[in-house]
Amino acid sequence: MGRKAVVAVCTLNQWALDFEGNLSRILESIQEAKEMGALYRTGPELEVCGYSCEDHFHESDTYLHSWQVLAELLRSATCSDILIDVGMPVQHRNVSYNCRVVFLNRKILLIRPKMSMCEDGNYRESRWFSSWTKERQIEDYYVPRMIASITGQTTVPIGDAVIATRDTCIGFEICEELWNPQSRHVPLSLDGVEIISNGSGSYMELRKAYVTVDLVKSATFKSGGAYLFSNLRGCDGQRIYFNGCSCVAVNGDIVSRGLQFALKDVEVIPATIDLEDIRSYRNRIRSRSHLAASNKPFPRISIDFALSDEKDNSLVVNRPIQWKYLTPEEEIALGPACWLWDYLRRSGQGGFFLPLSGGVDSSSTACIVYSMCTQICEAVEMGESQVLDDVRRVVCDFNYTPKDPKELCNKLLVTSYMASKNSSEDTKLRAKELASEIGSYHFPIIIDTAVKAVLVIFQAATGLIPRFRSNGGGPRENLSLQNIQARMRMVLSYLFAQLMLWVRGRPGCLLVLGSSNVDEALRGYLTKYDCSSADINPIGGISKTDLKSFLHYAKNRYELPSLSDILDAPPTAELEPLSEGKITQTDEQDMGMTYAELSEFGRLRKMYSCGPYAMFEKLVHIWSERTPQEVAEKVKHFFRCYAINRHKMTVLTPSYHAESYSPDDNRFDHRPFLYPVNWGWQFKRIDEMVAVMNDTKAK
Repeated sequence: MGRKAVVAVCTLNQWALDFEGNLSRILESIQEAKEMGALYRTGPELEVCGYSCEDHFHESDTYLHSWQVLAELLRSATCSDILIDVGMPVQHRNVSYNCRVVFLNRKILLIRPKMSMCEDGNYRESRWFSSWTKERQIEDYYVPRMIASITGQTTVPIGDAVIATRDTCIGFEICEELWNPQSRHVPLSLDGVEIISNGSGSYMELRKAYVTVDLVKSATFKSGGAYLFSNLRGCDGQRIYFNGCSCVAVNGDIVSRGLQFALKDVEVIPATIDLEDIRSYRNRIRSRSHLAASNKPFPRISIDFALSDEKDNSLVVNRPIQWKYLTPEEEIALGPACWLWDYLRRSGQGGFFLPLSGGVDSSSTACIVYSMCTQICEAVEMGESQVLDDVRRVVCDFNYTPKDPKELCNKLLVTSYMASKNSSEDTKLRAKELASEIGSYHFPIIIDTAVKAVLVIFQAATGLIPRFRSNGGGPRENLSLQNIQARMRMVLSYLFAQLMLWVRGRPGCLLVLGSSNVDEALRGYLTKYDCSSADINPIGGISKTDLKSFLHYAKNRYELPSLSDILDAPPTAELEPLSEGKITQTDEQDMGMTYAELSEFGRLRKMYSCGPYAMFEKLVHIWSERTPQEVAEKVKHFFRCYAINRHKMTVLTPSYHAESYSPDDNRFDHRPFLYPVNWGWQFKRIDEMVAVMNDTKAK
């Protein structure tokens, strides 16, 4: 009797609405799975149309084209003699569902709709889909005529059912159902389902890779069984990055896994599992067996097909493996770089333009681009033909083969030090040295003439000329003079981005990269429409603290010694006059709080849902070395600045999502952008609590 089954989970880099490309990658994954000996292939969530179609899920075209792709799959000889399920949207009785469609040899076996919508973080699935609420029930689904002409079926089952092969039973979860407190894998396991498949669209956050792994392992630890987790990879058109990590778990152990970050569009991860291991594991857990004996059964779709073969003695069962997690520094080096590459190759542009100031933020962005170039060269060396084709298309040279990251960086990244009379020689030198080490096409420019021209216009209109604070001007004058410089850099960035490839004799334009971090966005410490305004920002979801750690890592990983001086320098915008050639302005002094304090504020505001009063109550104990009055003033100062500047989030450059306290207004952090700045009621309650605490201390 056969007892060993070869299954395959897939990581695909799909793109929303790229039906042709998505179909090609699905077919490639099926072909690879068959070549690896797999008789069952599963893939990620909504792989047919792409996960981030968003309001395109309200369009009938999206459903039509998804069925057309499925028709191509059903017709394809590649899909013969292997059990397959794919993710796609389906409308049933005028209700839209996020589904798995299971088919074998030109017959649809089951449409399994998602039963738990994901609504947290960057997800809002119920805007487009409804949950299937009819537990353990199936209905007739009338297939489109184009499908019926291929399969000969008029109706197929849709609902909460499982597939019974000759040798085992397969059930399904879809993404959020694994995270849900009432996960479907528990009743499925109790009903004798031995293989549970999960097509997922899970995105990365720093330090969170362990969450999915622990959930997948625990799904089979209590109840036994094999769990097949397939995830998307890459940027499919949004701020998030799907982080791969497809894997197979058996009886509480990971036995096979894919990469977290990679430029590979199709990755197939096979696993050979022993079905008898599952049965004996479950039989030893007597409490589970007693519970299973009374479990309500699921509808079974029986098929004349087996995943195992009687002659399976030569198959080697996958043994448990240890999951090695990347450090946060490695995640920053790899994730945003892959996200940038997806955006660049799919946008049709010829590279990036970056205002390089010689500070931590812009240097981090530059290093991430260099990491991207490193990964491209490594992928080409490993024979990834798709990566090579993409590089050649981006640089408009179809004979080009990248050999060295520095040489490739020179083709893909243009950097410029945009100096004013307030810029120091130290930062100019640091920018030049880093650009030389990574190989970017670098040049300095002076913006004073443009700044002066703007002031001349203002003076002609008003008869007045603003002055810096150090020259006797007031706060409004001082700030306006800083903002002129910052905004002029944005204007010049777009000018150079449009024309630098023309200067270099190449067609196309460049994407402007931003380099403001998540802490400065939270505090609003950026000028609206300054050089923080860009096309995309790879570090916009990363804290200053993590960026510094990343640069320490990058210095050694990529051999960039100039980063030592950049790390040692105090963060500064260099927008106010120098004193004897030295900076007089630092970011933390201007903000009235440290970057470490900003991270604390950010976590409490978003992750712990704290308003001013709740934040004070927590911080007064966390910062026990400070007086209640000092803590209160810090909290008030933060919320005043936050309220004044929240409107800037509405125009924040689209950023790579990496931090769970991101203030990104687009999707992740839905809050007003007009606040009562004085927070009257809230601040009074804080003052009352401070008074009570002082009285208690005095007694």
